[in-house]
Amino acid sequence: AAGVIKELKVKLGDKVNIGDLLAVLEGAATTTVAASASPATATSALPASSPVSTSNVPLAQAEQAQAAIDSVASSASVVATPAHAPGASTLGLPHASPSVRKFARELGVPLAEVKGTGLKGRITDHDVQAFTRSVMSGAIQTVASQASAKAAPAASGNDGAGLGLIPWPKVDFAKFGPVERKELSRIKKISGANLLRNAIMIPAVTNHDDCDITDLEAFRVSTNKENEKSGVKVTMLAFLIKACVAALKKYPEFNSSLDGDALIYKQYYHIGFAADTPNGLMVPVIKDADKKGIFQISTEMGELAKKARDGKLGPAEMTGASFTISSLGGIGGRYFTPIINAPEVAILGVCRSAIEPVWDGKAFQPRLMLPLSLTWDHRVIDGAAAARFNVYLGQILGDFRRVLL
Repeated sequence: AAGVIKELKVKLGDKVNIGDLLAVLEGAATTTVAASASPATATSALPASSPVSTSNVPLAQAEQAQAAIDSVASSASVVATPAHAPGASTLGLPHASPSVRKFARELGVPLAEVKGTGLKGRITDHDVQAFTRSVMSGAIQTVASQASAKAAPAASGNDGAGLGLIPWPKVDFAKFGPVERKELSRIKKISGANLLRNAIMIPAVTNHDDCDITDLEAFRVSTNKENEKSGVKVTMLAFLIKACVAALKKYPEFNSSLDGDALIYKQYYHIGFAADTPNGLMVPVIKDADKKGIFQISTEMGELAKKARDGKLGPAEMTGASFTISSLGGIGGRYFTPIINAPEVAILGVCRSAIEPVWDGKAFQPRLMLPLSLTWDHRVIDGAAAARFNVYLGQILGDFRRVLL
């Protein structure tokens, strides 16, 4: 079976012994690890996310520690580690930290049935997630669901039954009319699994609001006219990125991530922006957006968006975001509920702006209004904070001079 390197556990020059963990591999339905079959020294390694075969993986070409003899490119062989171990002993508590136990309880995962891949068999949050994915895909069943299946055969063979979900419908669509089957692209398979996890695990709430960008849009248009020869076209999204940085500085919990029972407050401002590509949704990241001007952000956005469409984005250009913006402004629509990109705790969705009548105290005036949809993690953020964030963001977009304050 094929997979990709999820995490590389060795560096060049590291000494490894028999059974030492070299890498974590991720396939469609199982999680495996690559372990050393002999004492060795890592002399070269494949980068993370490299596609590999899980039958015999030359993750690290090595020299024998005792003598530099035959090439041992096969010294890294895969040891299958299923995310499910229904036959495992349940004597004593499973080897896991309190935060992992809490995580498992929130998902309804029987921790005694999860096979740990951590040090000395410790169960990690990755193991719990892998177990959940396997149950959701129907690759495995929990002991409870197996017992239920024996008692009620009609309930067997469903997706997600182990987590208390109703069976996924299995329909022969061909009996209703002509059909065509197309495999999902690899991007959609990966993003789909992440979106499902985030939608299930995060208690998300979305606040919708409108902000007046009449003056900002006029400034943007005039700026583009003045700099027409430069070839750099400033979009509203560039202003949104700068406005979000200002709001994140004022409300730092939106620029944080959960780590067990603690919050990690990030002192950097890396803003991801959703890019529509022929192969699916991708999220390039503008690093250190707080240190860049509108023109530099616009230039980088154009370059990253082109790379995304051409399928040439590197891993470093898609990781590290502390906040994400999903813009449908070029397409249309009014409001939507974007899914948070874990481990972030919030995401901003924006749609196409439109002229609307706004009461100024004496009469209705035509103003250009931008719809905002802020989705936030209720474990970290409450409704009042979310409302303040949206209001402050609207104030900045209404008068961009506020970013200087």
